[in-house]
Amino acid sequence: MDIKIKQLLELALSNGASDVHISVGEWPKLRVHGVLANVTNFGEVSDEAMTEMLMTLVDEEQKKILLEDRELDFSISTPMARFRANMYFALGRLACSLRVVPNEIPVLKDLNLPEICANIINEKQGFVIVAGPTGHGKSTTVASMLNQINENLNSHIVTIEDPIEYVIKPKKSIISQREVHSDTLSFENSLRSCLRQDPNVVFVGEMRDLETISSALTVAETGHLVFSTLHTNSAAQTIDRIIDVFPEVSKSQIRTQLATVITAVISQRLLPSLDGGRVPAVEVLIANPAVRNSIREGKNFMIDNIIQTSSDLGMISLESSLATLVKTNKVKEEIAMSYALKPDELQNRLRSQKFQI
Repeated sequence: MDIKIKQLLELALSNGASDVHISVGEWPKLRVHGVLANVTNFGEVSDEAMTEMLMTLVDEEQKKILLEDRELDFSISTPMARFRANMYFALGRLACSLRVVPNEIPVLKDLNLPEICANIINEKQGFVIVAGPTGHGKSTTVASMLNQINENLNSHIVTIEDPIEYVIKPKKSIISQREVHSDTLSFENSLRSCLRQDPNVVFVGEMRDLETISSALTVAETGHLVFSTLHTNSAAQTIDRIIDVFPEVSKSQIRTQLATVITAVISQRLLPSLDGGRVPAVEVLIANPAVRNSIREGKNFMIDNIIQTSSDLGMISLESSLATLVKTNKVKEEIAMSYALKPDELQNRLRSQKFQI
């Protein structure tokens, strides 16, 4: 690794940055609490020198894949932290985005997530999906849940990631972390073979295509607890996305399969907080009979209403979570409104005298 890039990564860590952006021909940038800022003291570097510096982040095999595919996902381990990286070309110039992954996995209770999230990991089988936009803490939430299983249960946890982000150190559990390209050829291949590896818990880093989603559903259906992530904005949209990826002739079967295995959907956002950090707003869907029937019958439009009327089961709507953050003086009202999927509903909750925290 080039010394200037090493110094840039150290600067990112010392400033609490979540992401680092390095592009040939531009100032490097750090994202701190969701806001991008230029690193203007990086010094003048020619385009050729910047390209060479970025290439020190990859080995020869990775360089070959990058030049062939024009993009590459990989990870970098340093004594300071790990970084999930994506290197790509834009207008013919090389660029790299790096996500900071702390060496220590946060404790679940320190993430300010609803208590129901801790209860979900006690399930013996099923399908748990953590959803949300890029950069809103999905990987951290899943890593914390997996590590809590690791600390408390004698399980075999198999993860399939591209690339591996948090490294889970074995405690009570056996940990088998597999990285696509280096440890396995694909998500699909790894999911097919993991059934012969005697797993209790399986984490699929991201469900990107029909084959991966289908394989993940099958693993959950065979009596395992499966975790995965999706880039969706709500629980209802998550269910729709899974079903819509399949051809029309298969949708009825997939609805039945998903209704059988789904355990929970946790959809989260990270909002700028009044104390200068970020705080999660979380929607939680728990698969009760009403939810399963809605999925099975293709009536996913009913899911939002089920969430709103099932708080006694631990379900939480996004607007309810946002309203709580405002009422407890953790975020500004205008910030909460900008993240709401149903602004009118949030407005009503904030104005209601009957609202209880």
